[in-house]
Amino acid sequence: MSAPAPAAALSPGERLDKALSRIGAARPFTRDAVLAVLVAAVTLGLYAVLARLAPSEASLQVSAAEVWAMGALAAGQGLLLCLRRVRPGLCLALVVALQIGIIAVAPQIMAQGFGPAIAAYTVGTLASARFAFTAAAVAVVLETGASVAATWGDAGAAVIVVNQLGSSALLYAAAAFVGAYVAARRRNRALARERAEQMLRAARERAESSVRAERTRIARELHDVAAHHLSGMVVQAAAIERLIDRDPAAAKAGASWIRSQGKETLANLRQVVGLLRERGDADGDAPVPGLSALDALVEESRRLGDDIAFAREGEPLVLPPIADISLYRIAQQALTNARQHAPGARVRLRLAYRDDAVELLAANGKAQRPVADVEHGGSGLVGMRERADLVGAEFEAGPDADGGWSVRLRLPVREADRERTGDVFTAREA
Repeated sequence: MSAPAPAAALSPGERLDKALSRIGAARPFTRDAVLAVLVAAVTLGLYAVLARLAPSEASLQVSAAEVWAMGALAAGQGLLLCLRRVRPGLCLALVVALQIGIIAVAPQIMAQGFGPAIAAYTVGTLASARFAFTAAAVAVVLETGASVAATWGDAGAAVIVVNQLGSSALLYAAAAFVGAYVAARRRNRALARERAEQMLRAARERAESSVRAERTRIARELHDVAAHHLSGMVVQAAAIERLIDRDPAAAKAGASWIRSQGKETLANLRQVVGLLRERGDADGDAPVPGLSALDALVEESRRLGDDIAFAREGEPLVLPPIADISLYRIAQQALTNARQHAPGARVRLRLAYRDDAVELLAANGKAQRPVADVEHGGSGLVGMRERADLVGAEFEAGPDADGGWSVRLRLPVREADRERTGDVFTAREA
């Protein structure tokens, strides 16, 4: 399986949020107050420059006093932005009222500051699109009406009014449209996150349901097999305890029977646990695969086109049936995952018998061919971890530094389970 993508870098907005949080501006009103002070300060600075230029620029047709009056009103618009998220409608209305005052002072300047644009944008993000564009239209009508009143009877009044109409319409319509677009993007992202979370929850529920169903099947089948054999063994053991001194021959025969029943029980348990995971196997007496069948599994995978290097190290141990089958199934699932998520990648499979443990490693590199599009992810990793937990093994799975994926399992072996076979396998690399 390929490694997951690294976490995305923080966006400029996220970096700004972190910076504001560090200075204590965590609440929306506090952050808007910081913005309001900054906008007011920048606005005053711009009007201060305009006040110095006004006396020397006859084309401006405005005095320094009028510029300072306009600057004060524009700075007031900036300060009103502290209300933009707590009372967006009121904020826009007050900003428009101050804008009418600016128009009354100097209608020929067409001074549209930061305050009206930010207030209209905020209404677009927080209110419905219908309300935002209605508010923008009302603002355009009021400002145009103020321009008509301020220039009534003056030469060139029509040009000033048309310019004011165009300037106001462009500013408010553009700001409201951008705000509505940003709001729609935010809603879409929220819906996408919600859908992703729902899909993740559904996948987890499917995996948990699969695990619960598997546990139920295992418990039911094991109970049926074990109860049938073990109940008779318990009764026979009690009889042997009574006969061991009075009739040693009968006790010996009973012990032999218990031994045979124990072997039969182990054989049945091996068969039941193996068949629980088999789908569509009509032969109930089919051999149950274990670690001794890894060679056949590797050859089958190679026939499917997988590039597998298999190594077996150490002297094999006779493991308990459930552990033997579980390790085989984990190796099988690891090869299946590599085939699905990293097609064409070389796979290293190693089974090592240590003095105190059995270790299994399955590692693959990056995908060499396009990965097939699978609609829903399976529960392979969940199943492998569940099998490892069932036999008390340590299980790890995750991405490697080279972009591949590895599965590691370590099964501690008790001294009582360290019965060894007579065959010795030396490490070999296929």
